[in-house]
Amino acid sequence: MKPYVILNAAMTLDGKIATKTGSSEISGEEDLIRVHKIRKEVDAIMVGINTVLVDDPRLTVHKIHAEKKDNPVRIVVDSKGRVPLDFRVLNDEAPTIIAVTENAGPQKIKELEKKVTVLKCGKDRVNLKLLMKELADKGIKTIMLEGGSTLNYSMLENSLVDEVRVCVAPMIAGGKHAKTLADGEGAHQMNDAIRLKLIKSYPLGHDLILEYIVIN
Repeated sequence: MKPYVILNAAMTLDGKIATKTGSSEISGEEDLIRVHKIRKEVDAIMVGINTVLVDDPRLTVHKIHAEKKDNPVRIVVDSKGRVPLDFRVLNDEAPTIIAVTENAGPQKIKELEKKVTVLKCGKDRVNLKLLMKELADKGIKTIMLEGGSTLNYSMLENSLVDEVRVCVAPMIAGGKHAKTLADGEGAHQMNDAIRLKLIKSYPLGHDLILEYIVIN
């Protein structure tokens, strides 16, 4: 048993979610509102530690009218427990779960546990399947996965994503070192690629929204 996971991202026409310098201002205001509506509907938002370190995000519902109770649980996949103690994801705006491994520093874990819930899942890397089971056991039924690119691929590779929703912006960033929608090791053959089925598409402002279900 696992939560229903929606991978959501904004990307350029060439599949970049950020430039080589980390700049990620891609979608328009209309899409930001769309994203926050989804945040309000789901039980949790999940991101990787690199996203937290680069953006220091709040991961709350604040682009539309919402009350504190509307904020989903924030989940950070952080194998080594690197999230800084003064970052916004640890504030009291919403509950937070930090998923770490057995190799995370015990002193840092103690400090984190004063602020948030810490789950140990795996030895060297967070075991995502185990994490999903533990989140389901905590009553989390729906998750919005907001990256980054390495976590996106790892979740897809482990067959843990149910839907993919992307906002495609009319721009091309280029750059071999720029982050794409899904990085990681990647498929060796196209026959091994993760297959999707388009279920909805529509323009939104200057952008294009594509919604898929994962079929394998």
